[in-house]
Amino acid sequence: MKLRTLGCSGGIGGNLRTTCFLLDHDVLIDAGTGAGELSLAELSMIDHVFVTHSHLDHIASIPFMADSAGFMRDCPLTVYASEETLDILRQHMFNWKIWPDFTRIPNAQRPFMRYQPMELGETVVLNGRKITAIPANHVVPAVGYHLDSGKASLVFSGDTTTNDALWNIINKIENLRYLIIETAFSNDEKELAIVSKHLCPSMLAEELKKFQRDAEVFITHLKPGEVELTMREIESLIHERCPTMLLNNQEFEF
Repeated sequence: MKLRTLGCSGGIGGNLRTTCFLLDHDVLIDAGTGAGELSLAELSMIDHVFVTHSHLDHIASIPFMADSAGFMRDCPLTVYASEETLDILRQHMFNWKIWPDFTRIPNAQRPFMRYQPMELGETVVLNGRKITAIPANHVVPAVGYHLDSGKASLVFSGDTTTNDALWNIINKIENLRYLIIETAFSNDEKELAIVSKHLCPSMLAEELKKFQRDAEVFITHLKPGEVELTMREIESLIHERCPTMLLNNQEFEF
């Protein structure tokens, strides 16, 4: 399995793109503005999108993907998420007011897009690749994802705050090689991190004390304008793990 980072910022501006990862050539993990890095031909090859939650920075490209590449495809684009998240997409995005309902375009029998509910703990197997929904703790229903090639694993936390359930699960993953975890705010904005259910460096430091696996840690979802400050705070607080800032176009093979 190869995972390419198309977007990993908490905002936009210049070369910043919001959360989106390309798994091999046919799967997206979230579909923020980073999906715009792909060519039309590459977009047409995406068969599956696994959504962590319904916030715009994680779903912004799904409407454009369905519209731009739908006519090039032989089967619907499948969007996987919890039933609660799919309901939000139905009611507030693909509702003919914000965007057309592409589960009925060009017609209900041959749509450009379809929804696939996915429960917490459920594993979807795609050509031997296992993708499992794992717990996240956010202001809307949310999950992270565990990607397992059989040889090694990667965990993406999604947007989350303190989350004992996450560590209970990932500490049992024996072949874990990489952990991508969010830290959206600096320590000066800890109260905002708590209210919005994100992490700041001091909270991340406490969370990583619960992490028992020997895996590389990468930081995502840093807010524009606070990247250097937040990473300095992380580096000063967390020495043993040496977390690294995730970068656009960074690739992981596992």
